[in-house]
Amino acid sequence: MSIETLPLKTNGHRISRKNEVEVMRLDGLEPLIRGIAYSCAICDERPQLHIAEDAVQVPDPCLYPDGITTKITLSVPSGKIIVTDDLRPVYDWDGNTSASYNSVLGRAQAVKAMAAIGCAYGPAGNCGLGLYRTGADSYIIASPAYDEDDTPSLPEDTCLANICTDLWAYSVADFEHWQARGGDPGKLCRSATVVDVPPGTYRFVHHFGERGFDAHAAETVIFAHVERIA
Repeated sequence: MSIETLPLKTNGHRISRKNEVEVMRLDGLEPLIRGIAYSCAICDERPQLHIAEDAVQVPDPCLYPDGITTKITLSVPSGKIIVTDDLRPVYDWDGNTSASYNSVLGRAQAVKAMAAIGCAYGPAGNCGLGLYRTGADSYIIASPAYDEDDTPSLPEDTCLANICTDLWAYSVADFEHWQARGGDPGKLCRSATVVDVPPGTYRFVHHFGERGFDAHAAETVIFAHVERIA
């Protein structure tokens, strides 16, 4: 038996946290590569590996080498939005019809599925989020940084709603649409907020799936840009 450490050339796939892997060779058996995930954390495909003399390579490239920026629109005719982490069971998606939710592609598909039924949903980490106004028709969903005096990096008077991320997500919907689907204001949790906004169509640009996105970065983390477009 022999063990060799070789560079890993992923071809855009995210299958290891390291740039090197161990190749174990046993007499009469196929080499065993250690330190590789079962599937790509971005595209959810199981990459085929090729062992060359100088590296372990993935011949086929990832379809999303830069990650995924997910864009959806939300209609808000009532001029009121409900903002919280979890709007289930009023809005939900069938996870069995998509890629694994543990992958960037699976989470992007969940966002699209939720948007199709009237909910602007986005994955988040276990962090404090808020909906902040940045202009007359523009907003961000973000997690502010705090200095040594516990002062947030985003002005507190621009925060329209705090979002508890027990679900590790944020959810936004037209308040009347949510009610029409069976939402009961009397059963809202304390973390849910109803916010007045100009009626119209809003575009959400979700950044969680972009390569290099760090939900726990030391600076302000913007999970989504929101803009009224009509």
